[in-house]
Amino acid sequence: MGKKRIITKGEGEKEEGKSSGSSLSKKRADAAILNIQSTYNNTKVILTDTKGNSLAWSSSGSLGFKGAKKGTPFAAAKVGEILGAKAAVMGVRQIAVVVNGVGSGRESSIRGFISKGNFEITSIKDVTPVPHNGPKPPKPRRV
Repeated sequence: MGKKRIITKGEGEKEEGKSSGSSLSKKRADAAILNIQSTYNNTKVILTDTKGNSLAWSSSGSLGFKGAKKGTPFAAAKVGEILGAKAAVMGVRQIAVVVNGVGSGRESSIRGFISKGNFEITSIKDVTPVPHNGPKPPKPRRV
């Protein structure tokens, strides 16, 4: 129904050795920081270099988990496994872990990450904000 297309020699041929959308990453790093943000509803994991520039990321929602399943330890482990495989391709050997949040995926995402490669964990730091006093409670109800 559209225009007829005439293919000349060399137009339809692909170059060998080059593939579009290759899974190999061009980024290389031997030390990285694994930032884990675990909330009640989701788990986000970001792999950064030592300066803080992001190399790779994943989350429970981006893997296809929906609703309450996003906050489960199983979903967090899957996120860790995906990022562990990406980090192994990049050549990462040493990992410093920074955990933020109170969700159930804190520990399982680290375990999933370690299962996909030969990583050495240098430190695990918890930077979850803790209120010193918190908000003022509501006044008692007058009836």
